[in-house]
Amino acid sequence: MTASSDTSTTELRTDAERLLRELAGPDARLREDQWIAIEALVVHRRRALVVQRTGWGKSAVYFIAAKLLRQQGLGPTVIVSPLLALMRNQVASAERAGVRAATINSGNMTEWEDVHADVAAGNLDVLLVSPERLNNPDFRDQVLPSLAGDAGLVVVDEAHCVSDWGHDFRPDYRRIRTLISELREGIPVLATTATANDRVVADVAAQLGVGGGDTLVLRGGLERESLHLSVVQIENTTERAAWLASHLAELPGSGIIYTLTVSAARDLASLLSDQGLAVAAYTGQTDTTEREALETDLLNNEVKALVATSALGMGFDKPDLGFVVHMGAPSSPISYYQQVGRAGRATERAEVVLLPGHEDKQIWSYFASVAFPREHVVRQVIDTLDRVKPQSTPALEPLVDLNRSRLEMVLKVLDVDGAVQRVRGGWIATGEPWIYDSARYERLEQARDAEQQAMIDYQRTDGCRMEFLRRQLDDPGLGDTADKCGRCDNCTGRTYSSAVSADAVESARARLDRPGLDLPPRKQWPSGMKKLGVSLSGKITDGPQPGRVLGRLTDLGWGSRLRQVLDGPDGPAPAALVEGCIKVLASWDWATRPTSVLALDSDSHPELVRSVAGELARIGKLTDLGVLHHRPEHPPVSAANSAFRVARLVDSWEIPDLTGTDGPVLLVDLVTDTGWTFTCASVALRRAGADAVLPFALATPK
Repeated sequence: MTASSDTSTTELRTDAERLLRELAGPDARLREDQWIAIEALVVHRRRALVVQRTGWGKSAVYFIAAKLLRQQGLGPTVIVSPLLALMRNQVASAERAGVRAATINSGNMTEWEDVHADVAAGNLDVLLVSPERLNNPDFRDQVLPSLAGDAGLVVVDEAHCVSDWGHDFRPDYRRIRTLISELREGIPVLATTATANDRVVADVAAQLGVGGGDTLVLRGGLERESLHLSVVQIENTTERAAWLASHLAELPGSGIIYTLTVSAARDLASLLSDQGLAVAAYTGQTDTTEREALETDLLNNEVKALVATSALGMGFDKPDLGFVVHMGAPSSPISYYQQVGRAGRATERAEVVLLPGHEDKQIWSYFASVAFPREHVVRQVIDTLDRVKPQSTPALEPLVDLNRSRLEMVLKVLDVDGAVQRVRGGWIATGEPWIYDSARYERLEQARDAEQQAMIDYQRTDGCRMEFLRRQLDDPGLGDTADKCGRCDNCTGRTYSSAVSADAVESARARLDRPGLDLPPRKQWPSGMKKLGVSLSGKITDGPQPGRVLGRLTDLGWGSRLRQVLDGPDGPAPAALVEGCIKVLASWDWATRPTSVLALDSDSHPELVRSVAGELARIGKLTDLGVLHHRPEHPPVSAANSAFRVARLVDSWEIPDLTGTDGPVLLVDLVTDTGWTFTCASVALRRAGADAVLPFALATPK
């Protein structure tokens, strides 16, 4: 290095230190690895992969590099970022350092045109985009080419999502390879993540094209000296909720309580609120504006906790978060460490408590069941598409046996693989050959199984819990010998008592045992039914009335009892189950009381559903119409797609004689998911003379 270049590098570091102080405060100083990364990007225009723990300062690296590159006359930095909360925090952080930033995501659609114009005019230093934007036709065709040619830096944040092995595999993230391949020569690329083991690091490097001899890899240790890890084993769901209600006020500061499902988050938030605790539910179904308000409340310590799903995760930045509690274990150590890493970034001590449940495995299994479909289903999608005329996702849905969300996922994967292409108006086939990578999906399944077993082992280990997690993530700072943290429950011997007072349990049970959920009726037939030979379309005018469900399988209260009954052998309904059903019917605000009851046929638990209907008939003094059986030529339907389900349900029952039956019919089923079984059965009963149909199910999956 020459004297002049040495001087210019020194001046550059001085500028970088100044920008960091504007970003993080007057006492902030660059870590040596932060400077190494910035220098590699700004001076040497290299590609780099930074794997550092949460709170290390990865965002400071790319914001400072973005500003320095702009000062050299280069174009804006493009940051691919996975979550809306993360984008909002990043834009706010950028503004503090004088970095002009904007974002394009599903939460600010009204601003897209203005942002596109600012990009074209060179008015932005940083553009944050969701991975889904990369294949939006307008963005891909009008904005992306100029960015690929003029960008000063491309950043892939939370880069573990790129990996098939990452805990949050998203097909859209794999498109980033295409973006990087189209960059002009000399544009630096930075990939960052806090959660990646050796396998994920290697896969990210390969998929992003940042592998090879010229790649800078900066990987630090994962030790978090503020985190105090504990596991509290309580078998009963209600007792776990009661334990948390009893201990939440004792936990330091404010924090996050993670649940595995949306319904569990809502139930737990309601329970804790009823106990006088300042909490709120935060899920993927929470409105965007409300999410922002809840994030602000937590940042300002105006709530004790947010009860959240993984929707509140990567990138949420509250350095003084005092605790993270998990009501149910995530399915992998990587995702668990990522979530607990939200806590204790600027505090001496943060409590991390895991309350695992026996139902966790069933929830993991459900999410695994919606993974990539089998080959024949995927090929059906390809064969259905035209090479010239675009077809929208709703138009495709009745032609393939996939529900909307899985169909969209398959189309995205096929798009990345080059077999289909998203264009204006929908999707077209490319005609390119496509190979179903069965070996890859088998590896993913094996990896998922191994990670789930690791989470079970974490709960059972009598060794250091932090060491266990660090080894699962292949922490390079961990030695070959035992490296105990000295802080977790196993290291210190200081454990939380699992005992819960009888009063606390009874209070929790009273709240969680309130049975009954609304079951709104389907209002519109699926589109494209004529393609399947069924003349149903438009509004449903002869369907069921609004119905009720005893509980969700994911409920904290009724969920475990319903799963136990439905997973067990067939037999008469337990008295407690019938009692819950009676309570739901007693609180049902129907327009006209039912006069008869009819059970829907079940291939798994025929005696159970028949006994429930019979008991409701006896207690409610209703006419027992028996069982609505499937015709022999119409076996029970397993299709996931709405149009396919309806096509197979039409005319599929042996309708009983309804002569002399006045008043509504109470139609009883075990589980309702899509609502189409109730809808089609109700239409058949109405056409056979039933005045009205009131659907009632024991359970719904979620």
